[in-house]
Amino acid sequence: MTKKDKTEEIAYLREKITNSAFFYITDASSLSVEQVNKLRRLCFQRNIDIKVVKNTLVKKALEGEPIEKNYTPLFDKLHGPTALMFTDVANAPAKLLEEFRGKQLKKPEIKAAYIDTAIYFGDESLSILAKLKSKEELVGEIIGLLQSPGKNVISALTSSAGKLAGIVKTLQEKGA
Repeated sequence: MTKKDKTEEIAYLREKITNSAFFYITDASSLSVEQVNKLRRLCFQRNIDIKVVKNTLVKKALEGEPIEKNYTPLFDKLHGPTALMFTDVANAPAKLLEEFRGKQLKKPEIKAAYIDTAIYFGDESLSILAKLKSKEELVGEIIGLLQSPGKNVISALTSSAGKLAGIVKTLQEKGA
């Protein structure tokens, strides 16, 4: 890799990191070619960008980021084979990895995940990351909670209105 190629790769990684609030650092080293191709296809289908990278280039890209984004704890995880996964949905890579691995595979494993300034370390955080709710899911839950009291009132009124109509009809029939 020439110096120009390295500079371009660092610029590319810096741009991806800057524009992504969520990224995962993974190790998929023991996967077969067939498994890697399957993983890449799944990532493509779910709008997850996966890129095998050199650790030194990732470190240089992270070092160039603003101070308010503290990436230094991630530096310890940049050893051995590394693949970065970029996404717009925080839990998408974790769900994909859980599904891909199933019960028989142990790789790809998570070295670290950067989720909106929070950093998760190790593969044991996979289940926690998979359970994270996306922004859309949280907004949906909040809207549901806000609508719930209104729905209860409307439901009570409509069921009461039916009872009231029945009572009025009964009284009307008795009067006739």
